[in-house]
Amino acid sequence: MDRYEPLRRRTIALVGLMGVGKSSVGRRLASALGLPFRDADTEVEAAAGRTIPEIFAEMGEPAFRDGERRVISRLLEGPPHVLATGGGAFMNPETRALIKERAISVWLKTDLDVLARRVGRKDNRPLIAGKDPMEVLKAQAEVRYPVYAEADITVETGDAAHHVTVGQVISALSDYLGEPAA
Repeated sequence: MDRYEPLRRRTIALVGLMGVGKSSVGRRLASALGLPFRDADTEVEAAAGRTIPEIFAEMGEPAFRDGERRVISRLLEGPPHVLATGGGAFMNPETRALIKERAISVWLKTDLDVLARRVGRKDNRPLIAGKDPMEVLKAQAEVRYPVYAEADITVETGDAAHHVTVGQVISALSDYLGEPAA
């Protein structure tokens, strides 16, 4: 049995604010563990046949969240994988219950200054369009952090390179499952 086999028994769902690295860390984590990677945002876009900014603009956030919940539910019915969730996905009580039941949730937590710098470089995030990223992130952190704290594992990532964060997540998962990280 290889050392990562115990980490491949359940889906690993990454949660956290936008810009924390759920997708980029998730891809690398999946590769390190030999698991498939799924990005909930990408899957929502594929299911809807439009981009997330288009879904927000044409249908509103509630319609997006409903589609997101259905997509995550479908993904969690499949074999174990690493799942990057959207920043707001874990806020939905049904989605959170599904993740708790069918996956191990990992909250990637980073300083808001780091996140504001990262998300300020991109214009593909409808929740910060035309707004001060730091103000949006502070407001989100206030509402979301108490819910993210319900995740099975919290990993404080700082501004570390993604491969460092992957190592932190693997170590935290091993501790959580009572397995030696070897």
